[in-house]
Amino acid sequence: MSTSPVTLDDVRDAAAQIKGAAHHTPVLRSRTIDRMVGAEVFMKCENFQRVGAFKFRGAYNAISRLSPERLRRGVAAYSSGNHAQGVALAARELGSSAVIVMPEDTPQAKIDATAGYGAEIVTYDRFTGDRVAIGGKLAAERGLTLIPPYEHPHIIAGQGTAALELIEEVGPLDALLTPVGGGGLMAGCATAATALSPGIRMIGVEPEQGDDTKRSLEAGHRISIPVPRTIADGQAAEIPGELTFSINQRLLDGIVLVSDEEILAGMKLAFERLKIVTEPSGATPLAALLSGRLDPLPARIGLVISGGNIGLPRFTELMSVSG
Repeated sequence: MSTSPVTLDDVRDAAAQIKGAAHHTPVLRSRTIDRMVGAEVFMKCENFQRVGAFKFRGAYNAISRLSPERLRRGVAAYSSGNHAQGVALAARELGSSAVIVMPEDTPQAKIDATAGYGAEIVTYDRFTGDRVAIGGKLAAERGLTLIPPYEHPHIIAGQGTAALELIEEVGPLDALLTPVGGGGLMAGCATAATALSPGIRMIGVEPEQGDDTKRSLEAGHRISIPVPRTIADGQAAEIPGELTFSINQRLLDGIVLVSDEEILAGMKLAFERLKIVTEPSGATPLAALLSGRLDPLPARIGLVISGGNIGLPRFTELMSVSG
């Protein structure tokens, strides 16, 4: 049996590495949501993480381990927004610099925030360009260290600290729902949660138009789909990561899909009942729960609210069409 590329010890090591740099984010409860769902729901709010999303955890864990020479030369990354911000801030905090490859249609709030952390931004067309090739070429030409958004053990272990904190705080869970894009958050969380809470069901949530991981799990190998057109821009992945899929294929119990309309309903409920702002991807686990996607329904359910990076104009636009 092959050894897992990421272990619980790696996640615990990441927790020690990012302590004092990343926030220990709050876990919210709502009696209203518990009644609506018929279960105890524990929401790990990564929208309160630095840069407004869980991505800072993995970025800091990876970049902080670079040699002084690599830090001096700088780092590169490709991202639709949240990883970009995580890398930009982590690089700045560690005295390094960052160049980020971002899609031209990235929400302006995410572009502005990334630039605000001091990063240089290089844009491309997500529907015709290959961000991996662009990022790799740029890093090679400039002598930068490429920090991928999910295909790296230190990134995965860093993201897993969200589940580590959650379970250490609230105790064993019957199920944990996280959004799935490239798969790094789920791979890290599943590594921690299945070790800490035996018997837990790991459920990934994808937008209906971005179901590459669901298709891949059903096929038994990675499946590529057209660039997803969904409001959940943070989950607009075309194919699962090779490393992340190798972990998720082993640890996931399933993937559920949610429509854009259900995501909007989740965002609206989070705003009205929890008084928090989530970006569309951050609301997908709540959307899945509210839409009755879990059958049978577990008694104690954890949700990772992955981020809250959305500008006011976009948020009000989406809420105006959510009914």
